[in-house]
Amino acid sequence: MTNDPRSTQILISDRDTGLPYSKGLMASQMMVTGLSPVRAYQVAEAVEERLRALGVPSISSVELARLTLEVLEELAGERYARNFERWREVEALDVPLVVLIGGATGVGKSTLATQLATRLGIVRVVATDAIREVMRALFSHELMPTLHASSFEAGSALREPPSRDAVVVGFREQTAAVAVGVQALVERAAMEGTHVIIEGAHIVPGFLDLEPWAERILAVPVILTIEDEDVHRSHFAVRASEHAGRPAQRYLERFEDIRRVQRYIKSQALSHGVPVIAHYGFDRALAGVIDLVMERATERAEQHRVPVHAAEGGTT
Repeated sequence: MTNDPRSTQILISDRDTGLPYSKGLMASQMMVTGLSPVRAYQVAEAVEERLRALGVPSISSVELARLTLEVLEELAGERYARNFERWREVEALDVPLVVLIGGATGVGKSTLATQLATRLGIVRVVATDAIREVMRALFSHELMPTLHASSFEAGSALREPPSRDAVVVGFREQTAAVAVGVQALVERAAMEGTHVIIEGAHIVPGFLDLEPWAERILAVPVILTIEDEDVHRSHFAVRASEHAGRPAQRYLERFEDIRRVQRYIKSQALSHGVPVIAHYGFDRALAGVIDLVMERATERAEQHRVPVHAAEGGTT
């Protein structure tokens, strides 16, 4: 009776206790590149086949990474191989990733944040609406009325309506209050060294100060928009079908106010140099955010990379 070579485990020699190669673990690491779960598992299987073809009982992490990059580039393309390499640099930085996803109601922030967390292996996803709910329990309607309204309805809760654009003024007041909680979450991520994705309408450039924690986190703010009004409207019908407590009619009746909030958030992003990703399809939007994360990681890695001559004690 002969042993089936497919049942033989290939050990990662420089890992603790010599852990064996795992397709499942490799597939989860592949998903950070933007590959779908199915495609990531196919690539992980191909890596395993390549390992078995080598006929070696063990391989180092560095050799495995090199082999993985070759397989990724062959089967998925250069972009995915590059993202895999960039993510390795993020892990080497040893700083928490803090992704902040903003945008008006109905643009798909929550869905994108959930899928992004799965791809990046991040377990903490916080919605700014959850922060607002906590603050509502602490501050009565009389004390802070705009907290007790939706982002696009905050203007109607103002004690003294302004002479112009109450929708934006109310939204700004609400955002300024919720930003205090968002700021605390960012600080906690920096202190604890934990990855987190924070999403919601209250992620508005200009209302958060990330500079004090710039060296202790890798912050990636981004604004998601839907430029086509008809597409934006259609999202509320989908929300209504998936969530019984979110009737589409309510959003559609205030649709122009939602669009005004989007225009304001987008203008803030452009004036503060925060990337804006237009939602022209979920896969494209998700890929855009992942690419942005990888770009920021590469920039950060290059800033912290020690020049060869400096590492060797040389002089210029």
